[in-house]
Amino acid sequence: MLRTFADRLHAGRVLAGHLAERELIDPVVLALPRGGVCVAVPVAEVLGAPLEVLVARKLGTPGQRELAIGAIAEDGPRLVDEDLQRTLRVSADVLDKIEAAERTELDRRVRRYRRGRDLPILEGRDVVLVDDGLATGLTALAALRALAGHHPRTVVVAVPVGPPSTVTLLEKEADEVVCLVQPRDFEFRSVGTWYDEFPPVADREVNRLLDQRAEDLAPGSRRRGRRTATDSLRSTWRRRPSPGRPAPGNGAS
Repeated sequence: MLRTFADRLHAGRVLAGHLAERELIDPVVLALPRGGVCVAVPVAEVLGAPLEVLVARKLGTPGQRELAIGAIAEDGPRLVDEDLQRTLRVSADVLDKIEAAERTELDRRVRRYRRGRDLPILEGRDVVLVDDGLATGLTALAALRALAGHHPRTVVVAVPVGPPSTVTLLEKEADEVVCLVQPRDFEFRSVGTWYDEFPPVADREVNRLLDQRAEDLAPGSRRRGRRTATDSLRSTWRRRPSPGRPAPGNGAS
């Protein structure tokens, strides 16, 4: 059986356990929306860190939108797999049109999720970049290159699942890559294969989770006796763990 995580909350709690003992300096958790935000909530809670989004978009191949030919991230340059571009014979003009459409969506998401907020100051801080999984890694790589201009002290990429080849690619540019499950037979499968439940995440859910985390960190906030963001996630997605699966937070399968 391929599936490893009950849902994004389970994955985030297991991931948080692997990050909890690191001595991070003034950490900030940046999530790649949408699904990465759900995974990042438990990570931010365990690290006692603020949570924000870093918006990135893959550039899908014409006719195969799920196959990334490149990626973009806010404040960063376009990243293109030139070998794949040549193999698929995607012209420069077509690629420019794909990028223009994705830039429009990227800008929309920045406005929707951040609502006028700038990225936190990252210079000299340890950044944890979270997503719900890796495939080609181009989106995460575009995000890493965008982050370089903000001069963080270190950047740790943290994901529940991804192929070893992609982890190796990202290790060349991140200070560390924490990837809990690295299936060697990942090819031709999607990230959702390793989750029992992998529902679409709506914009409003992203905003709700960001607002909840900001509220948790606000001066004078009283968390005791009050629902946290992970409590809300738990009620949103009812898990049906497979027999023998450990409860969320008890370790990766």
